Parts: sequence; C-alpha cells; structure tokens
Amino acid sequence: MKRLVWFALCFGATGAWAETCPPVDIDLGEVNALYDRMLVAENESEALDFSNALWGYWVQAPDEAAQGLLDMGMAQRASYDLVGAINTLNTLIEYCPAYAEGWNQRAFAKYLRGQFDQAIPDLDTALALRPRHLGALTGKALTLIALDRKAEAVLVLREALALNPWLGERHLLPTLEADEQEL
Repeated sequence: MKRLVWFALCFGATGAWAETCPPVDIDLGEVNALYDRMLVAENESEALDFSNALWGYWVQAPDEAAQGLLDMGMAQRASYDLVGAINTLNTLIEYCPAYAEGWNQRAFAKYLRGQFDQAIPDLDTALALRPRHLGALTGKALTLIALDRKAEAVLVLREALALNPWLGERHLLPTLEADEQEL
C-alpha cells in the first residue's frame, strides 16, 4: 500500500512525473579519496572496504522518488524478477536520465537475462555519466566476455584494475590476455 501511495504522488494520471529529478549530488572529494585509498590498499579485504564505501555513493539516488525506484528495481533484480526490475529501472531512467546507477542497474538486470547486446549501451551511458564507476566497468568487461569480445574486455578490465588493483575480476585478466595473444 505504501508503494501505491508513493507511485500516486510521483505519477499523474498520464504517467508523467509530478516533479523533475534534481541533479546528482556526490561528494567528489570523498569519492576521489576512496579511489586513492584503493590504489594503496594492502590487501583485497581493505580494498573491498573502500569499494563498498563507493557503492554507498553510487546507490544514493538524487531524491526520495528516485531512491524508491532504485531500491525497488534492485530488490526485483535480487529476487530474479528481471522483467519487473527492467521496467522499474526504465521508469527511474526516464525520471533521472543523468543518474548513472539507474543505467548500471538496468544493465545488470539485462545481463542476468542474457541480453548482453542490450546491456552494453546502458553500461556505456553509465560510464559516460560516471567514467570511474567500477561496477559499470567490471560489468562491461563481463558483458564483453559473454559476447566473446575478449580484446575489448581486456581493455575495460585493465581500466577497472587501474582504479582498483584488488578487484575480484583481476583473475580473469591472464586468461583474457592469453586469448588476446592467440587472435
């Protein structure tokens, strides 16, 4: 019932938003400091703490309406209601097109559905909005691997590892580089 009331406040009878999405407000100084700390982390666990702190910024939506949509879309994705998640995240993106996490989460849902070709444009948009978004970078590398575009995946994975050398996906690099050399 609470969601129904929330949707009624956000949508008019025609489905148009009652208000516009405010600009994304992130403390870039703290975000930059977290990236710097990841580069000097002494182990994977320490780097993961900094990475998790970054996620706290990425999943902080610009307003309550956007946060509700993001939370709902992520919950739907987590419960494998992938069609519902994509629909909810479509609404979020329509409302907040400059919010990178909406694009990233929709790409993740598409990836889980095996819609790899459709995930790439969403990841590209997320990265255009937040070029150092580790989730979007690693997601793009994994999606390119799924598309058997390994040479491109190597480049994206190297870009992600330049930001966080402790990423779990780092173990994929030697195999991808070996495949790249065979091409």
